[in-house]
Amino acid sequence: MMKRDIRIAAVVCRCPVGSTARNLERVRNWVLRAKKRGAHLVCFPEMNLTGYSNRREITPHAIDARGPEIGTLIHLARNQEIALLVGFAEKTGDGSLYASHMVITPQGRTGIYRKLHLAPPEVEYFCAGTHLPVFHWSGIRFGIQLCYDAHFPELSTRMAEAHADVIFLPHASPRGQAADKHQSWMRHLPARAFDNALFIVACNQTGDNTNGLTFPGNAVVLSPSGEIIDTLLTGKSGMLITDLNSRQIDHVRNHRMRYFLPNRRPELYRQPIQNEDLDG
Repeated sequence: MMKRDIRIAAVVCRCPVGSTARNLERVRNWVLRAKKRGAHLVCFPEMNLTGYSNRREITPHAIDARGPEIGTLIHLARNQEIALLVGFAEKTGDGSLYASHMVITPQGRTGIYRKLHLAPPEVEYFCAGTHLPVFHWSGIRFGIQLCYDAHFPELSTRMAEAHADVIFLPHASPRGQAADKHQSWMRHLPARAFDNALFIVACNQTGDNTNGLTFPGNAVVLSPSGEIIDTLLTGKSGMLITDLNSRQIDHVRNHRMRYFLPNRRPELYRQPIQNEDLDG
């Protein structure tokens, strides 16, 4: 069970491709604002440090997870006593490229999630991650999924089985207006929250990325009952500050008709399907 309430910030911001130094400064500015409003954790959009691109141009802008940019953010998290969830195109020692999101705690510890489900335009340039972490920090457990990942229900269920209280969903989802993107998200994100009795926090990039894509700028927080707690639909840079209350999870998970996860029968789902021909 979720052991504490937590105030989170979900940031919607512009993230031009290749403008890492400027994007780092944007992170700093948003973190300072979030800290003033009492947030314990700040979540940024997918690949906010390097900018998002599904073109070859992203390769020279990719950064090392142990590089100086991350060192700067570790110092920021420690100095402001706030946890950060930041995204970037990650280059590894063997030359692989990942769409990654890093957790940085106020104690200077880090964890990383590498996008598991690549969208079709991404597969030519990025590698898919192979590990499914759930992060434990300061009395809460949370998972991270990146944009296209959210369309695969099994991923959220596996995180819920590992006792996740929250799933953060940073996006770099282009095209359309903020309200349209919100309606698109409402077709699947409430189900992820409702079916698994956990909070969903999603935020998107906004504006022109200087590499051929424009993002609509929206964010939403959903309760463990699949209901909207708060939204940001201006299409501009902004930030949701939301209190995730442990009582909301307890209310659902202590109700035998509203908490579905304990009644799953995974042994059935591994059985071969019996195809019965009723036409013969």
